[in-house]
Amino acid sequence: MPPCGLFFALLLGLAVGSFLNVVIHRLPKGESIVFPPSRCPACGHRLAPWDLVPVLSYLALKGRCRYCNDPISPRYPLVEALTGLLFALASLFYPPSAQAFLTFAFLALLVALSFIDLDTFELPDSLTYGLLFLGLLSAYLLSFPRPFAEALDGALIAAGVLGLVAGYGGLFLRRFREARAEVPVGPHQVHMAALFGALLGPGVGMALAFLTWALSGRTGKPVVLPDRITLPLLPLAWILAPYLGAELLSTLKGSFLAAGGLALAGGLYWAFKPVNEVNEVNKEAEETDPVAMGYGDVKLLGALGAWLGLYSLLALFLGVFAGALVGLAFRQRKIPFGPYLALGGGVAFFFGETLWQMYMSWLGL
Repeated sequence: MPPCGLFFALLLGLAVGSFLNVVIHRLPKGESIVFPPSRCPACGHRLAPWDLVPVLSYLALKGRCRYCNDPISPRYPLVEALTGLLFALASLFYPPSAQAFLTFAFLALLVALSFIDLDTFELPDSLTYGLLFLGLLSAYLLSFPRPFAEALDGALIAAGVLGLVAGYGGLFLRRFREARAEVPVGPHQVHMAALFGALLGPGVGMALAFLTWALSGRTGKPVVLPDRITLPLLPLAWILAPYLGAELLSTLKGSFLAAGGLALAGGLYWAFKPVNEVNEVNKEAEETDPVAMGYGDVKLLGALGAWLGLYSLLALFLGVFAGALVGLAFRQRKIPFGPYLALGGGVAFFFGETLWQMYMSWLGL
């Protein structure tokens, strides 16, 4: 990469990082990210263009507002500098091209999602599904960063794996007490789809789970199998698969594809529901059923799967490892998982193949 290309990527990243600060601040509040123009959050004074130069304005003002002298959060230059450095890193892998700008978009969305999750413990559907659909569209039109079939399988499998991890985690936290079933669709259908996908194939598994979704919507009551049945039976189906003439890998793939399809489709359904209705459902669920992991993380890993294929499972491993280290270091029982998934996703995007080859070489394969 010529120095001018690297410098341009850095400047572009700094500018995009400045815009991401607006997204991080306003999007969770439901505010427009375009209007009104940027203002000091303390005094409300409109900021002049010279107040908005990424990083440099913060340094020149010594971290304080020009108009009210209130401290400016170091978060703002941190987001700008991080985005600039990530764009510069991407420019080392991709020369100026459509692929480079798609990589910039991928990284920018990960930065926004990470900092929003740090602030709110939520991952906005507009960003997670935006990342998912951009990855699938890029794969369909350009086969970048991988072919469309691989991207689609990666998205569904990744979402299915984490959806089941969340299901088993919740079951253990509830001490095997049955969770409240959401109407018309929720984790129960995801777990059912996994079981039916293991036994009958992913297409049939998804179809049967979608049927229960439709019946639940029609009757207004949950039409589901209990988690205490589906989740214990699922590993049994995996174990017995070779003895029933099926391949274990095919059975696992059927489970994950079906579960991921239901997880992402169900999440998209709730994304279009009124915010107050979704909040009411979430509030009732939190009051009655402890959860090991939010479905925002499931959707984020599904989106990473569209970009990384099966390397999204490497991103999951790296995210769990990093999150565990931070949780132990700071003795935190509850941490937002999105930033660690994003970190794992970024590492896997640039270095996934290298890490995998190093691992296989270490195994002697």
